[in-house]
Amino acid sequence: MPSHPMPEFGWFSLLLALGLSCYTFVFGSVALWRTRRRVGVAVDDGSGRLGETARRAGIASFIVLSCAAFALVWAAFTNDYSVSYILHHTNRALNPAYKFAALWSGQEGSLLLWAWLLSMYGFVLRVRHKVDVRLSAFASTILAGIQIFFLLLLNFAAPPFSIQPGPVAADGFGLNPLLQYPEMVMHPPLLYLGYVGFSVPFAFALGALMMRYPGEKWIHITRRWTMVTWLFLTCGIFMGAHWAYSVLGWGGYWGWDPVENASLMPWLTGTAFLHSVMMQEKRGMMKNWNVWLIFSTFMLTILGTLLTRSGIVSSVHAFAQSDIGNWFYGFIIVIFAVCLFTFFKNRDHLKSENRLESLVSRESSFLFNNLILLVACFTVLWGTLFPILSEYVQGSKVTMGAPFYNRVNIPIGVFLLFLTGIGPMLAWRSTSLRSMRRSFVLPVVAMVVALVTMLSVGLRPWNAGDDARATWFSLITFTLAAGVITAIAAEFLRGAAVVRTQTGKNLAASTVLLVRRNTRRYGGYLVHFGIVVLFIGIAGGAFNQSSEQEMGYRDQMTLGPFRLVCQSFTQDSNPNYDTEYALLDVYKYGKKITQLAPERRFYKASQTSSTIVALHSTLESDLYVIYEGRNPDTDKPIIKVFINPLMNWIWIGVLIVVLGTLLALVPNMARSAARARAELEPPVAEVHHV
Repeated sequence: MPSHPMPEFGWFSLLLALGLSCYTFVFGSVALWRTRRRVGVAVDDGSGRLGETARRAGIASFIVLSCAAFALVWAAFTNDYSVSYILHHTNRALNPAYKFAALWSGQEGSLLLWAWLLSMYGFVLRVRHKVDVRLSAFASTILAGIQIFFLLLLNFAAPPFSIQPGPVAADGFGLNPLLQYPEMVMHPPLLYLGYVGFSVPFAFALGALMMRYPGEKWIHITRRWTMVTWLFLTCGIFMGAHWAYSVLGWGGYWGWDPVENASLMPWLTGTAFLHSVMMQEKRGMMKNWNVWLIFSTFMLTILGTLLTRSGIVSSVHAFAQSDIGNWFYGFIIVIFAVCLFTFFKNRDHLKSENRLESLVSRESSFLFNNLILLVACFTVLWGTLFPILSEYVQGSKVTMGAPFYNRVNIPIGVFLLFLTGIGPMLAWRSTSLRSMRRSFVLPVVAMVVALVTMLSVGLRPWNAGDDARATWFSLITFTLAAGVITAIAAEFLRGAAVVRTQTGKNLAASTVLLVRRNTRRYGGYLVHFGIVVLFIGIAGGAFNQSSEQEMGYRDQMTLGPFRLVCQSFTQDSNPNYDTEYALLDVYKYGKKITQLAPERRFYKASQTSSTIVALHSTLESDLYVIYEGRNPDTDKPIIKVFINPLMNWIWIGVLIVVLGTLLALVPNMARSAARARAELEPPVAEVHHV
């Protein structure tokens, strides 16, 4: 039997990581159980030392899992085709960046990435445990329990280091051509950082409920965790949307695919959680709601992982059919049972300190926001699971298509856009009529001006025929967007004017100072502005155009203001793939603006083909060109062209959302100054309890 040192090292690392995680979970639980409080004094019966060893075992599990991940990547780069996973997901001609991406291109590798990222989050939590030693101990133990599940999968159900029987192959089968794209080196890790990251606020919330944690400090501790996780998930979702737009060659970016839906659902509930915890912080309200929001968010991330791996749904993103789904069914049942038991055991601890005093208040806007987000999440969940339910009930799968999701979620999105503008302008508790009048005059004027402008340039839904419904929603979106942007700008200008009066600085300097004084508030405004810009880009989809035809030498195609002229079509080859492409001169209003080269590739190792889209992108619209292959009768290329108006504003909006979230994570100027003063003061002895 030949020796395979690196795969064996990977096997050993996974087994050791499982042992360390079991130690952290079991002895961490014992340490917490043995800790007693008597008259406010901690009684140390050895549980402190035991808890510390459990914490260190959790830290060690990150190091050991890093070794396992390194072993798999090393096998990919050294073309070790004795490892079955490497044989099926790489080949010698593969670009080095995509060999690294092989870590998450298959089921076993992606589960290893899940486990490694979870251990990384756990490492950071355990290193920073002094923010609250006992609460961190609870969270650390809960994370170890989650870690055990994934390590059991990796050791027994989906081992990434399985040895391929028989002689070692000369070359591998290659990476899925759809994954051989630069964004796919970043999209899955970002998505997983979001998925896995929600384990941390879940662990803190469950731990806080178990220990009946006093006050709202656990929310302050987890706020940054949640925001960073939400940011990763946001980036992952939209990078995946951009990949679908750039690679799949269908002219769109979101097809309501089940696996796309699986990533959207925890994003919706996570967004609701980020909004509603503000009510708990400010007013001591919605405690039950917040606990179940974060519980649901975590369970939806596990459901998303299940949908990707079980094969129960048909998706371009999903892995092959697998019995691994049974493990996830059991895990979700266990999680739900633990959450339900803990909630009912401690629900008296979650009594609200205040009640909703007025429907015209910031609290009510947050409540409506939460309800609408949850309705959207339920709609997506129902549409995703309906094929499974229909097959179970009537024996045949009935799939919910894009029209179902659009019919429900487009009105929901428009209402959310309305709440995005109105919520921040309302006061806590109750908003007076005078205050509303002062806040809403400018946005209403902006909406009227936008509406009149849209109608005057010809955006009239009653003349749109079959596209009337989409045109109506676009008109409403553009009108509301004008009002929301005006409201956000007014908030910045109003605050900057006050700072200017206080300091005598110019308007720009006053705005910067204003933002530095309250980064969380104005970072949130910037996020809302990014969402509005994103909605503007989405609304442009109502005016998409497309055309398709054969194009031989010097043939022409006209679509909208564009004219395409075929200059040549040819073939090429390299060790990884063969390619066919066309060279097309592009004219706009009679003037040549660029040359595009759409192509179609045939990958030799995997014996599959993929489309490489040619794109000319401006702020006004995208010209999106696809080479669909050759007509076997005429030997001419078949070219399909889309004009997608305002498409770039979607990606610009996402970038603004990212910048706003990063700004909200920056400490306020006053808090930074206080921290600096604290660092200059002599240290004070601290006493920590497990």
